[in-house]
Amino acid sequence: MNTEQLQKMATAPGFIAALDQSGGSTPKALRLYGLDDSAYSGEAEMFDLIHQMRTRIISSPVFTGDHILGAILFEKTMERQVEGRGAAEFLWQVKRIVPFLKVDKGLVDEADGVQLMKPIPDLDDLLARALNHGVFGTKMRSVIKLADAAGIDAVVTQQLEIARRILAAGLVPIVEPEIDIHSPQKAAAEELLRSALIGELDLLDADQRVMLKLTLPEQDGLLRPLVEHPRVLRVAALSGGYTREEATARLARNHGVIASFSRALTEGLTAQQSPEEFDAMLNSSIAGIYAASIT
Repeated sequence: MNTEQLQKMATAPGFIAALDQSGGSTPKALRLYGLDDSAYSGEAEMFDLIHQMRTRIISSPVFTGDHILGAILFEKTMERQVEGRGAAEFLWQVKRIVPFLKVDKGLVDEADGVQLMKPIPDLDDLLARALNHGVFGTKMRSVIKLADAAGIDAVVTQQLEIARRILAAGLVPIVEPEIDIHSPQKAAAEELLRSALIGELDLLDADQRVMLKLTLPEQDGLLRPLVEHPRVLRVAALSGGYTREEATARLARNHGVIASFSRALTEGLTAQQSPEEFDAMLNSSIAGIYAASIT
């Protein structure tokens, strides 16, 4: 493991950029970027366009390790190049931004108020390729819809089981059990999730540390015991569908939690903007998210 990357993720101020939209979420991301379905024909062209968007963000002069600690990549992005280098290599070698890789394969249908992750049959191969690209860690997402104790326990058990495999491979997992911001039982689900996470984290070995990516809570300070847990390297928050204004306001009230925003980071960016307009919008976005992440 790269000790410089580990030190940066553990202690430096900043946030994590989530640039890991996969096949299911890419069309929506492109529409928000000003490219509707008529801009491409078929999946290959769609992925070419999203890579162009990500390259434009990553290579922007305002996208640097001064404010951005890490960036989460989609598998196809990791295997592509940015300015003649692999995307993960470019992030660290040029920008000093720690690269992460999304490893989950999506979600199964809802049961017990949650959606567990689909099996990840090629996980060992994926982790080996990530290490070859200089990737530091991974990210995997589940979704919680209701305050169902059995469902939430199943989510946390599955996440930590796979997290142990990722740790054994030499990478740091970001565990992301997202709670749907529209859940009618959001606050209750947050309490159950915190308890379940602490129970599993307590079982990790003394030298094992994971990162958490969680929904911004209804009760400010709810995540504090997780931020302070000795097995937690860092706690990040997802924007989860909140506007950037709402997400950053909630984040600023939860001390010790940093952002890991996707849609809220790219809000307002379009393919039609000039380089100057694009960089100015991205710079404004980064500044606001950074300010909320260092409270």
